[in-house]
Amino acid sequence: MFSTTWKTSERKYSIRIEKNVCIPMSDGNTIDADIFRPDSTERFPAILGVQPYERHWQSAPLRPVALDAVNGGIEAGDYNFYVRRGYVHIIASTRGTGLSTGKYSNYGSQEAKDVADMIEWIAKQPWCDGNVGMFGPSAFSVIQQQVAALKPPSLKALYCPYGYTDFYRDKFYHGGILSHEFMKGWIKTIDNPNYESWCLAHWGRERFDMAVQEALQDEDIRAIPHLVEALKNPESGGHAMIADIVLNATDTEYFKERSLDYETKPEVPAYFGGCWGIYGLHLPGAFRSWKNWTGPKKMMIGPPIYLDRPIYQHMYESLRWFDYWLKGIDTGIMSEPPIKVFVVDSGDWISADEWPLPETRFTPFYLHERGLLSEHEFWPNEGHSTYEDSPFNRDGLTFTTPTLVENTEIVGPMVLDLYASTTGDDMFLFASLWDVDETGAEKLLTRGWLRGSQCALDKEISTPWQPVHSHSTRQPLTPNQIYNFKIELRPYGIKFKAGHRIRIKIRGADDERPNNFLEAIGMGHLWRQQPSRVTIYHNDDNPSHVILPITKGNHVETFMSGGKSNFP
Repeated sequence: MFSTTWKTSERKYSIRIEKNVCIPMSDGNTIDADIFRPDSTERFPAILGVQPYERHWQSAPLRPVALDAVNGGIEAGDYNFYVRRGYVHIIASTRGTGLSTGKYSNYGSQEAKDVADMIEWIAKQPWCDGNVGMFGPSAFSVIQQQVAALKPPSLKALYCPYGYTDFYRDKFYHGGILSHEFMKGWIKTIDNPNYESWCLAHWGRERFDMAVQEALQDEDIRAIPHLVEALKNPESGGHAMIADIVLNATDTEYFKERSLDYETKPEVPAYFGGCWGIYGLHLPGAFRSWKNWTGPKKMMIGPPIYLDRPIYQHMYESLRWFDYWLKGIDTGIMSEPPIKVFVVDSGDWISADEWPLPETRFTPFYLHERGLLSEHEFWPNEGHSTYEDSPFNRDGLTFTTPTLVENTEIVGPMVLDLYASTTGDDMFLFASLWDVDETGAEKLLTRGWLRGSQCALDKEISTPWQPVHSHSTRQPLTPNQIYNFKIELRPYGIKFKAGHRIRIKIRGADDERPNNFLEAIGMGHLWRQQPSRVTIYHNDDNPSHVILPITKGNHVETFMSGGKSNFP
């Protein structure tokens, strides 16, 4: 790949393959790895990928196909691409998975220490020039960012898109609501995990047994058969992992140990990213790392289709990144704007230096009576709307703007600022943003979630456009008391076309049928089993509204008349 002013490493090497190489760890365990390197006596930079899935799938000669629940872990990238251009590519199995020895800890702190050991072992090999980078999305990305916090001296660059960094908020408990379906499927993809219960080891037998019995009394959990099955046999394999996650229902030490600690000030150059479609897993981590990373950084947010399996779409961009940081080749990549964002339904990318975009106008759209969503202030005597949330009727409310008369672009974070009450002692709020075309057809864009009893904000890091909840405790709600719930709608970027409408839905469950695997990742949560009635207030005293990040259009706001004049 080249331009008129720069070029990347040439494709010129043949490949030597070494399978099932044992990399020694400092505690005597070994990590099993495949090493792909140029067939040459030269020394080369190395690119490492570490993961818990079936390793031999990572290098299988597969024709690219779309992501699904079965092939999701094939994320190492194409060794043929890197090696032919003068890199060693190492793909390793996490401790306690595959043929690697030791105990698997589900991204616990030991895994990052292992990777730091691996990096220094690689740097000392006769085929390595001492410079090591890391590549890969999702699980590969998570471990990259964790090990960067340890600052191994030979780690020189990360290419880490699609990486969640907060295990509680991004992966297992959206808004404090357990995401059990994704957890169930994901655990089955781990290759031969040798896992022991974290809770039993840290709490002891008495507390552990009491916590299991308490969880089995939770009627919301009892409604999910695979959770009950795991809790009745909570000490082995996949059941132990599920039990650990269920028993840590708030943001406890279990999740803090696994979530990225930005206080360590990771400095290694890192390339973040994701796509708008995986708001239920990866997307928040990209923006969180962009905000908090102290080293050189770039970010690319793409269209909502994720990546084919095996991964190949990021090969050239990552090559420019690694050539720059591992080989010292000026590929021009650091002279370009650091942020690239795809705008859905425009077909175009935009570039920026800041996030949120500096041209953003965070604009409130109020929830009105009769399902209207509008910038217009409340009329006198507007009141409230009510829906039932029960196992017999999973109802909700819908609010829709008038027809847009101009193209309106939104790019960035969003907040649903809701005033609500319930007849119960808790409520699960499932919010979603939709695009409605001229025919009335809906397209889901993004979602937000919140457990009412965990609505307390972390005021030190929350912003007006992005609330962050502490999720440290549960505080039961007082029936019929009005609460202000600030719900993060995961960021999105789209051009709403003239003639379309913007829609917000608020429900007590996510029981819609997903259109694809990406939508399914953001669904499959617990639902309340205790019947209740939920009231959403929309008046001067309780001004429920959604804040949208408008970056283009909406200059004179929406027309309730449809923008048409009436003649006698």
